[in-house]
Amino acid sequence: VVDPDMCRQLPFFSSLYLILDLIKLKEEKVVLKENEEEDQYDKHDFITGEKSFCSNHIRIHTGNKTFTCEQCGKSFNQKGNFNKHMRVHTGEKPFTCPQCGHSFAQKAHLTVHMRLHTRENLYTCPQCGKSYAQQGNLKVHIRIHTGEDPYSCPQCGKSFSQHAYLKIHMKIHNGERPFSCQLCGKSFTRNIGLKRHMTIHTGEKPYTCPQCGKRNLEVHMRIHTGEKPYTCQQCGESFIKNETLKVHMRVHTGEKPYICKLCGKSLVKKATLERHMRIHTGEKPHTCKLCGNGFIRKSDLENHVRSHTGEKPYTCPQCGRSFTRKQNLKAHIRIHTGEKPYTCQQCGKSFTHQGNFKGHMRIHSGKKYLTCQHSCLFLLLSNLLICPICFFLSFLVSCLKECCSLISL
Repeated sequence: VVDPDMCRQLPFFSSLYLILDLIKLKEEKVVLKENEEEDQYDKHDFITGEKSFCSNHIRIHTGNKTFTCEQCGKSFNQKGNFNKHMRVHTGEKPFTCPQCGHSFAQKAHLTVHMRLHTRENLYTCPQCGKSYAQQGNLKVHIRIHTGEDPYSCPQCGKSFSQHAYLKIHMKIHNGERPFSCQLCGKSFTRNIGLKRHMTIHTGEKPYTCPQCGKRNLEVHMRIHTGEKPYTCQQCGESFIKNETLKVHMRVHTGEKPYICKLCGKSLVKKATLERHMRIHTGEKPHTCKLCGNGFIRKSDLENHVRSHTGEKPYTCPQCGRSFTRKQNLKAHIRIHTGEKPYTCQQCGKSFTHQGNFKGHMRIHSGKKYLTCQHSCLFLLLSNLLICPICFFLSFLVSCLKECCSLISL
C-alpha cells in the first residue's frame, strides 16, 4: 500500500498535490462567496433578478411598495417592516423580557422596556432634571414647562399636550363610553376611569398617602413635597396640576367660558358656575351642625364653624396676627409688603383689597351704593360702609347684611 504522505515528498507528486490543493481551495472560496451572496439576498429580501444591494433604499425614492398586507391593504417597501406589521394581525410577540415575562412585537420595544428594570434613563429634562427611558416621554414632559398643547379638538377647540388625550376627549363629543362596570352598569370613556370606579365596589384603596391617608397619590404627594411643576410663563406662578395652570391662564387672557343662563354672568371655572347657580335656586347644601345655618360653599361652612370653635389657623409670619380665612391672611400680608394688586384703569389708583377697588369703581360708573328696605342709601366714606340707621361701620358688605337687610345694589 502506497503511503500518500510519502508521495507528497517526491518532487513530481509534491507539485501535483500543491496544484490540486489550490484548485480545491479556490472551489471552496467560490462556494463560500455564493453562500454569502445568497445570505445577503435573503437578508435584504431582494426580488429575483435584482443584483444591487441598494434596491431596498431605491424603493424609498420611487415609492414602490412591493409587500402588501392582504388583511388591511397596507403596503411596505421592505419585507422586514411587512413582517413586523403582520404581528399586529396575528398578535405574535416574539420578544420576551427575561425578568418579568412581558412580551413585545418589536425588539426595539423590548430594549426600551428593559430600561425599567435597569433604571436606565437616557433622556433628561434640562429645566427640572427629571429623566425618562424614552425620548418621546421627554418631549411630552417638556410641554409642561412650555405650556404647549399641539393637539386641538376640531369641535370645541380644547387643546391637549398628547394625541392620546385628544382621542379620549373626542369620546365626550361622540358619546362613546366603551368601558362599563359589570356591577352597576356605569360607563366610562377610559379604562382607568373604570378601574378607579371599581374600588368603590371593592373598597380597595391602592393609592394612599402614607402621611395623611388621602388618595390620588402622585398628584397629592406634591402638597407634602412642595413640588409645583406647572409654571405660568407670564407671571411665574407655579401650580401642582396642569389643569390649575390652564384655569389660571384665563386671568391673563380674560376668558370666562362658563355663562349663567339665568342672569348672563360669565365665570372662569365650571365649579364657580355650579356654585353661582345656587344663588338662583336658593340651594344651600352645606349645613352647620351646631346652629343649622346653611351655606352655598363648603369653604364658607368651614369658615363659619371656626366662629363657633374660635379657631384661627392662618397666622401672619411677620406680626403673628391670626385669621379664620386664608384669603384674609393674604389680604393682611399686603399691609406688610405694600402690594396693591387692584388698579383702576381709568385713574390709576391702586388698592390693597378687591372690595375697596370695587367700591372705587362705582365713582366712575355712577352706580348708587347699597340700598336697604328702609329706602335709604349706605354711604361710602374713606372706604368704609356706614349703615345710616345704626351707624355701624364695616369694610365688608356681608357684615352690613346682618345689620340691615339689603335689597339691591
